Amino acid sequence: MKGFFIKKAFFDGWDNLIGMVIMNLGYILLFLAALSSLTLIGNMDALAYVLLLLIIFVGSIAMGGVASATYGWSNYQSGTFAAFKEGLTRNIRHSLLYFGLQLFQFVFISIVFPFYFGNSGPVFLIISVVLFWFEIVLLLALPYYFPLMSRLPGDRPLKTLKKCFIVFIDNFGFSIFFGIYNLICTLLTIFTFGLIPGVAGMQLAKQDAMKLLMFKYDYLEENEDTDRRHIPWEDLIYDEREKLGPRSFKNMIFPWK
Repeated sequence: MKGFFIKKAFFDGWDNLIGMVIMNLGYILLFLAALSSLTLIGNMDALAYVLLLLIIFVGSIAMGGVASATYGWSNYQSGTFAAFKEGLTRNIRHSLLYFGLQLFQFVFISIVFPFYFGNSGPVFLIISVVLFWFEIVLLLALPYYFPLMSRLPGDRPLKTLKKCFIVFIDNFGFSIFFGIYNLICTLLTIFTFGLIPGVAGMQLAKQDAMKLLMFKYDYLEENEDTDRRHIPWEDLIYDEREKLGPRSFKNMIFPWK
């Protein structure tokens, strides 16, 4: 399943490259604005923090639209910008909770963790280790947030967040693999100055990952007595393979051959 996931995420991104780059450009502008606000901190603290808060808010709200568009890409649908616009309003509650989570992580990484890590003593060391692993778990679970929102739209934001941790624990091995995958994508994003895969491409990969995992849960719901350690992935993703087609790098670059 992991190999097919990588293939699907890559070719889904290629098929929607223009829309992906356009949305990434928006996030690049927000990132540059955030850097500018950080340089102002110290000269005009209050205004700089308000500006940074506003940028994080806009980026979080926009993520609801990005999630809607990439959900469509994952399901081989067109209408990228219509889906983005619709997702902005439809997913507003989930986007607001995501904004809160982003603020929490910002404060946690910039203030809370440095405070405990910077103090000596066994108590501070133990707290630092606990906080470190808490952040690792959060980083591995949060990628499922918007994909779960897209595939289970009836859930409230907090219920979606709770299911993120359930999916993480239930698919621990894949979550570790997916975390490494996201790390590589982050490094590639830095190397390409945010263009590829960028925020949109990474969100698309998350949608693809959750789509494949949902095949497993649908199968387990229909076959309650099955061994969870032996999921017939080849059968479950057969239709998805057919939809994606026998893609290769050659026919990607030279589709007329």
